[in-house]
Amino acid sequence: MEMNATSGGAEGQRKIYHQKPENKDEERAQHSEDEQEKCKEKMGKKTLADVIQEMKTFLWNSEKKECMGRTAQSWGLILFFYLILYTFLAGMFSFCMYGLLLALSPYTPTYRDRVSPPGVMIRPYLHGFNIAFSVSEPSTWMPYVNSMHDFLQAYDDNIQEEKNIECPAGQYFVQDGVESEEKKACQFKRSQLQNCSGIEDPMFGYSKGQPCILLKMNRIIGYRPGYGTPVSVNCAIQKGDESALKSVDFYPGNGTFDLMYYPYYGKLTHVNYTSPLVALHFTDVKKNDFVPIQCRLNGEGIVNDVTNDRFLGRITFTLSIRM
Repeated sequence: MEMNATSGGAEGQRKIYHQKPENKDEERAQHSEDEQEKCKEKMGKKTLADVIQEMKTFLWNSEKKECMGRTAQSWGLILFFYLILYTFLAGMFSFCMYGLLLALSPYTPTYRDRVSPPGVMIRPYLHGFNIAFSVSEPSTWMPYVNSMHDFLQAYDDNIQEEKNIECPAGQYFVQDGVESEEKKACQFKRSQLQNCSGIEDPMFGYSKGQPCILLKMNRIIGYRPGYGTPVSVNCAIQKGDESALKSVDFYPGNGTFDLMYYPYYGKLTHVNYTSPLVALHFTDVKKNDFVPIQCRLNGEGIVNDVTNDRFLGRITFTLSIRM
């Protein structure tokens, strides 16, 4: 009997021994779990009033004289630190900007060695590069006519004679002197566009199915196109039946940009400058069809064959004229 009791007691001690954690890590884990459960129980017992009171205490603790966990001295020191920091950063930024502005000119770009040859643009430009209208429906072509008149207002003969001067043709109009000095501009009169000036024919040929389109080069400060030879323009069918475009008249002259309008000195000093134009008068174009046309600049230094830039030295548009 005693042996049985002894053996039973030993077995009980073994069970108790096995119920205890095997190492200290398990004891710590159990202890942390117990603490988390106690915290959850305490949090669960908090009322809304307790939470509000804790928030008020956080915002202003009257016992410790703290606002959001900091005393007045602590807040003063940290605000003073950030004041000094941001004052230093603002001063450094202002100094860098001042140094940068001293190195830049508002009149001409500092570096122009990577400026591309000029691009080309057309007028009118209302609905992209597809000029479509019906001759028998004036409402379809009047927006183009109004756009042309608005664009050519600055080219009126009386305005050009009042603001600009007559220049000798065939040579660059180079103006030396102080960079900030206002530069003179050469006259480009609207009447030079002849049949596409809108003077004799206010409809610019749209009422007859013979539209006029204006071509201009983009402005580049200091650029002298053609290297002493005027840049010319030619137009042809981009792809398809070449007979769809039988006749195009160019104004002024034979469709060239005269050298006297270059170089351009920028809008700050060349205030009355008006870009020279070449008018394209499509007198015989296939009707009731989409006619893709490409116009190119030609001259020394002109680039017009770059595949990834369709506006560099050339432009493509579509004429769709219905009778």
